[in-house]
Amino acid sequence: MGLLSSGKALSWEDTKKNADLVRKVGIQQLVTHYHRLKDRTNDQLKFGDEIEYTIVRLDHEKKVAQLALVGPETLEKLQEEEKRTLPENILTAWMPEYAAYMIEATPGKERPYGWCVMNYNIVESNMFTRRKQLLKALEGTGCVPLCITSFPRLGCPGCTHPCYKPTAEGGISNSLFFPDEAIWSGHPRYRTLTRNIRQRRGENQAINIPIFKDKSTPSPFIDQLPTSDAVRLNNTLPDHVCLDCMGFGMGMCCLQVTFQAVNMDEARHLYDQLAVICPIMLAISAATPAFRGYLCDIDCRWDIIAGAVDDRTREERGQEPLKNDKFAIPKSRYETISCYIHPKSDAFNDKLFPYDEDIMKTLQAQGFDDQLARHFAYLFIRDPISLFEEKLQQDPSTETDHFENIQSTNWMTMRFKPPPPDSPIGWRVEFRPLELQLTDFENAAFVVFVVILTRTILSFGLDFRIPISKLDENMKRAVKRDAVNTEKFHFRKSIIPGDDDETDGVTSMPNDYDEMDLDTIMNGKGAFPGVIPLMKMYVNSLEVDVDTRCTIQQYLKLIQKRASGELLTTASWMRKFITSHPDYKQDSVVSERITYDLLVACDRIGNGETCAELTGTLSSRTTRDLLSCPIPQAVKRKSESEESSTKHSKQN
Repeated sequence: MGLLSSGKALSWEDTKKNADLVRKVGIQQLVTHYHRLKDRTNDQLKFGDEIEYTIVRLDHEKKVAQLALVGPETLEKLQEEEKRTLPENILTAWMPEYAAYMIEATPGKERPYGWCVMNYNIVESNMFTRRKQLLKALEGTGCVPLCITSFPRLGCPGCTHPCYKPTAEGGISNSLFFPDEAIWSGHPRYRTLTRNIRQRRGENQAINIPIFKDKSTPSPFIDQLPTSDAVRLNNTLPDHVCLDCMGFGMGMCCLQVTFQAVNMDEARHLYDQLAVICPIMLAISAATPAFRGYLCDIDCRWDIIAGAVDDRTREERGQEPLKNDKFAIPKSRYETISCYIHPKSDAFNDKLFPYDEDIMKTLQAQGFDDQLARHFAYLFIRDPISLFEEKLQQDPSTETDHFENIQSTNWMTMRFKPPPPDSPIGWRVEFRPLELQLTDFENAAFVVFVVILTRTILSFGLDFRIPISKLDENMKRAVKRDAVNTEKFHFRKSIIPGDDDETDGVTSMPNDYDEMDLDTIMNGKGAFPGVIPLMKMYVNSLEVDVDTRCTIQQYLKLIQKRASGELLTTASWMRKFITSHPDYKQDSVVSERITYDLLVACDRIGNGETCAELTGTLSSRTTRDLLSCPIPQAVKRKSESEESSTKHSKQN
């Protein structure tokens, strides 16, 4: 979830007093490290993923599922096991996440996947290993790890184990529904963020989600809030379910992919291109149809998280004239990108957005081009929202904490990541919209899809860019119920460079787009080639072993069939399960028993039970034993050989 500094957390009042210092030093740190690293080049492709698990207690006797607040002690077990393992055998890395029922895992810190094509065949294996390790750590607790984006009854009475009541006044969240005890207690960052976002905003969040109107759903549906607070009641809309704190957003899970580019220019280029793909993949990966015990009329988490971390004041939200604040800010900290950042993409930046003009001038004077200067000047209109006393005074020449403080709390669909100081890590891009799928096969398919897409973009010079205004519209459409089958998305008509285009594949036709359904975008139709057929052309141009080729084909088929509607999205499958349940009364209510049965099914599917509606008969040829399998050893040898060659060429 970003920078995990440690120390004594400052109150919001003290954080606010130091906001200008953090911005000033943060920009100095950016400038210093930019000059050191802007010409860095010839880095290899390396990539990794992050999976956030939800730990659930399944009471099979009472038929009840609850969120198990055992994350901190489970993480301790996993990290102790890691300490006892030889460094070369550490396959996974475990980190805390926002909620006490969550835990995050990635490939081992020393084991990012590399450029070698065979790496695509070990992603799923590593995910299987993570699940296996977590299951072992939870043995005897009655708890299971699930790859679900959201617990359907989060915020309902008794949703956690142990059970805690929310603290509506005087607590960290001040929530009517979400208990403070559900926030991870092992690191001060999470509780500090929760408190400071609410206090900076000046009131609790008001996230209104349209309810799914079934035959017996009251009309209008009025969410009965347990409060007489006039502000909260007035912020609740008819026919909507109300959520009121950060936990409802950051207490959800997702799948993220980060990859290293050759250099800064390539990273900026891929940032722009993949930004257009974000709403497309959000719709295809949709996995979140129920909130606070109600079936809702959306399928994705995105708008909920945007509202959950929305720290804008009433002035910044445009509800009052600017008096105490400097900017009217149209978007939350968690949103779609507001601008493309490559110099050749400026024609597509058709929407005005606020940015700090003084910071932009400072960066321009330091050699930043207009697009990159404006990008960072936009990020730095935000205040820091979590500061530690021990980290206030920093050396801009050696540290980057103040820069990362603001950079890492701008949670956009894409993140452009400069290299850390004194690190072998290069310029990176993070792809952030994906919802979590139930199985390792599905999650690996989405990760491999994103990485192969980057290779296809670079190899064929593909151009997906559309005006930012249309990208914002696509994001609004992506979260809707069954968007895969019912929505059309703005997409570029000419994605393959023609004879008259520039040789690097970067064209300048902002209006060359049309509305297309996802089947057309991904699979092609008529003269439009489709994204996945082009990816298959790229894969066919490579030397690939039989097993890896088979695995890639199966992954791409999954995405193709989800886009065409032949296979259900996770959200559609969950919605169908809920509405077909014998206890469902066609009133939009997701009861305790329905939730229990749904999550038992999710657990079985996650552990290998076939669900034809989700994956059909698709399966990979990945290995289950990463330590003894010859493929990872071959991957390691090829990667080390290439890395040695690259280092030699850099020295010369």
